[in-house]
Amino acid sequence: MGRPSILQSIREALAGGQQDFTEGNLSRAITLLAIPMVLEMMMESLFGIVDVFFVARLGADAVATVGVTESLLTIVFAVAIGLSMSTTAMVARRVGEGDHEGASHAAMQALLLGILIAVPTGVAGALFAPRLLALMGAPAGVVSTGWGYTAMILGGNATILGLFLINAIFRGAGDAAIAMRSLWLANLINILLDPCLIFGLGPFPELGLFGAAVGTTIGRGIGVLYQLWILFRGNGRITIRARHARLNPKVMLSLLRVSLGGILQMVIATASYLGLVRILTPFGSSALAGYTIALRIIIVTILPSWGLSNAAATLVGQNLGAGKPDRAERSAWLTGFYNMIFLGSVAVVFIAFPGPLIRIFTDDPEIIAIGVDCLRFISYGYIFYAWGMVMVQSFNGAGDTFTPTWINLFCYWFFQIPLAWTLARTAGLGPRGVFMAITLAESLLAVVGILVFRRGRWKTRAI
Repeated sequence: MGRPSILQSIREALAGGQQDFTEGNLSRAITLLAIPMVLEMMMESLFGIVDVFFVARLGADAVATVGVTESLLTIVFAVAIGLSMSTTAMVARRVGEGDHEGASHAAMQALLLGILIAVPTGVAGALFAPRLLALMGAPAGVVSTGWGYTAMILGGNATILGLFLINAIFRGAGDAAIAMRSLWLANLINILLDPCLIFGLGPFPELGLFGAAVGTTIGRGIGVLYQLWILFRGNGRITIRARHARLNPKVMLSLLRVSLGGILQMVIATASYLGLVRILTPFGSSALAGYTIALRIIIVTILPSWGLSNAAATLVGQNLGAGKPDRAERSAWLTGFYNMIFLGSVAVVFIAFPGPLIRIFTDDPEIIAIGVDCLRFISYGYIFYAWGMVMVQSFNGAGDTFTPTWINLFCYWFFQIPLAWTLARTAGLGPRGVFMAITLAESLLAVVGILVFRRGRWKTRAI
């Protein structure tokens, strides 16, 4: 029987099914994992894009509110992604070893951790939303009109943690198509509800900016319910039963150990992002709005690229579990090459045509000018980003979450933040200085990641 065609592989990837990713052609394995993971990440990026698209009609303060809230939300994303790293790594390792019962135990312990984190942080976020906005340096108009949006988004963070954690379980098991479908459903609900609740279409109340938060939270919540239904129904590789709900100290401690590195890794990276927003805020709402819009466009490509990198994490984890470290390493290099081709192609478009893309969201000349600068400067480093993301996710897939943590600390806090401050404030480049610092720091991260990955110590990581 001949090798499946590209079209057949795409159809198989979208349909899902049981696959052994520790055997056979690596390019095909990457295709089967990456296509649904890329589509999943594109769907995740749509939450921010849809909100900004409709909220932009409400003015610069409303867009700035979304931008500052997203900067606060990065802490939630840091925890969610950190937990997801350890979850994917452990589930993938157990699946590679053929221990599906152990994979189910790991999945349930991850969900319990998520619940313990989501409840107190959600309450705190909802209660202190105005103070958090003020702490971020948001203008008084943004605080007074936008705190309700921030309270709803932060208060509903359990839906974010749920989506990330359960999809991490599916990805680690190799059930990437299921993860993709849950984001499709969540985004469809969000796209339908956002304009209805913001502008009061039909029987819906006109809630303005607050309506965007309500629509997004409901959409994510329905996505989580779908994920749980799949997990408990038992049609995938991972099935959760009542017996898995009891605390397993050994699995919990292992998850916490690997999660700690992942959380610190993401906290360092996302806290750096908060620092960048703080450097930008004195330049006004237009600077924040331009940065926010450009960042949403960038995320449309970065998150799919991150999805491709997640394929490397799954392959590395499962192949290490199967006792095939050389195949794990080859999967990382091959995925990095594919990611470079993808992001390099996108960079050409973003550098050549940034204006028309920004104008989709706004017609304000000042916001457009800043957005164009941001989109163009950050795109200059896309080829480097491609390799950096794959290297980081390969470490994480192996359960070595602390190596990327130290790399992030060096590249972001010891290099990016001081450079952004110097270029924006001391050198007088303003927002453009921040954008230049982002490009240089991410490029440095890629170079360091490649050099450390080549040493191969991640192959001996036990989880």
